[in-house]
Amino acid sequence: MIFKRKINLIKSFTYNFTVKEFFLILLIFFIACGILIFIELAGEVVEGEVQHFDEWILKSLRNPVDLTKPKGPQWLYPAMRDITALGGLPIISLLTAVVLGFLYLQKDYRSIKLVLAATLGGMLIVIALKYGFGRERPTVVPHLMIEKTPSFPSAHSTMSAVFYLPLAALFACMQTELKIRIYIISMGLFFTFLIGISRIYLGVHYPTDVLAGWAVGSAWASLCWFTASYYNTNRV
Repeated sequence: MIFKRKINLIKSFTYNFTVKEFFLILLIFFIACGILIFIELAGEVVEGEVQHFDEWILKSLRNPVDLTKPKGPQWLYPAMRDITALGGLPIISLLTAVVLGFLYLQKDYRSIKLVLAATLGGMLIVIALKYGFGRERPTVVPHLMIEKTPSFPSAHSTMSAVFYLPLAALFACMQTELKIRIYIISMGLFFTFLIGISRIYLGVHYPTDVLAGWAVGSAWASLCWFTASYYNTNRV
């Protein structure tokens, strides 16, 4: 009986160790992919090799007779303006405060550090990259909302990946059923995708701006999660 208990304990430890190690390796993979994709996109943007593609995408979303009018039903434009606000600084800041309050009441101080590091670090990174590259906003189509900061990478796309993806992963870890975890992660990805698409639709970003924002945001979010997970796994 004692021997069987020892075997079960060893099996349980081995399983947990394997899952944690696999998760850390997966995060490393996401970090590497995000960085490589961003570097490749940045190189293409600096050399101007994607400019024609970017402009073609933006034009394809507008009425060829009147470029001030986006394609699609009448409800789509106001919907896109509402969706894009979910990736803006006011909404991200408000939601961050709400999440931090919830985690504080739960006394989950580790997750508080994760959310703060991901959000504040993401903001600093995207500001540095924007003014470092200094790419001008699209001029091939009229903007459907006012934006004055540099274009590359998209801050909304970056911050949506930095905030919604770790948030989804955080709440997914609190669930026991796989289908619920999958649903929460899917919603995080869905919101991140919609916010990025809205920036292109409104004509304030090139598609490569959005792709670069997703890449660097996902890489930073994965790095924050990796650091927190590694510390938790190796803590005595």
